[in-house]
Amino acid sequence: MSNPALSNNPALNGKTLTADELRRIYEQPAAQTQRPGVDTPAAKASYGGIQHPPVAPSDKPMTYENTISKTVMLFVIVLAFGAVGWFMPALALPAAIIGLVLGLVNSFKKQPSVPLIVLYAVFQGVFLGGISGIFESQWSGIVSQAIIGTLAVFATVLILFRNGKVRTSPKMNKIFMVAIFGYLAFSLVNVVLMLTGVNQDPWGMRSGPLGVAIGALAVLLASYSLVMDFELIQNGVKNRVPEKWAWSAAFGLMVTLIWLYVEILRILAILRGD
Repeated sequence: MSNPALSNNPALNGKTLTADELRRIYEQPAAQTQRPGVDTPAAKASYGGIQHPPVAPSDKPMTYENTISKTVMLFVIVLAFGAVGWFMPALALPAAIIGLVLGLVNSFKKQPSVPLIVLYAVFQGVFLGGISGIFESQWSGIVSQAIIGTLAVFATVLILFRNGKVRTSPKMNKIFMVAIFGYLAFSLVNVVLMLTGVNQDPWGMRSGPLGVAIGALAVLLASYSLVMDFELIQNGVKNRVPEKWAWSAAFGLMVTLIWLYVEILRILAILRGD
């Protein structure tokens, strides 16, 4: 899946939940003996055909509302620290490295960590602000164009998803994974060639028409990743997982949207640079 932080949780990835998985997710003990007149079958929720006690009142479930609020909060942090990177672009590279490490840690943690997710937003904000300032100084207006492009793609995918026009499938997921690994391999080779001086072009092998084509492919991959994110969030809300998983959902969306923005920014720079 696109975001291990979401797909590693069985309540988010759409798989049928077993009783053990449900107890682990909700951190509840084994189901108690039903109390006549108190725990009636009608009072129990069914997940994957399994009867299980509803979430305790103190355990708020994940909803679309609290997922949106946490997502907005993270992007406010990104914007706030983006201002730091904008005026201090030298911090962009170290922030990118730290952000990458934090992204990997958050992606493969079994439980969401709010401090680590917030720190990821902080360093990614510095990174995005730094590169955006550099690009804006070279090509005036390019940042606003990239933001508009990112929002347009996000809105289009969301509308299509809400209308049931786009969904994932096992076959498409496999194609997506193959394409992602191919894209990552190409990007790694490109970086190595640029760092070793074999290719001295500012974009390496991603210049000209080939660079635009690779960027377009990346935008398509990011768009499909958004569909996967939306489905995982939908599964989490339907399964009424604890609210803490809304942080993982917000983190997953942030990762995809940052990737999308960077790719659109790079495409615009390549086109305007020519």
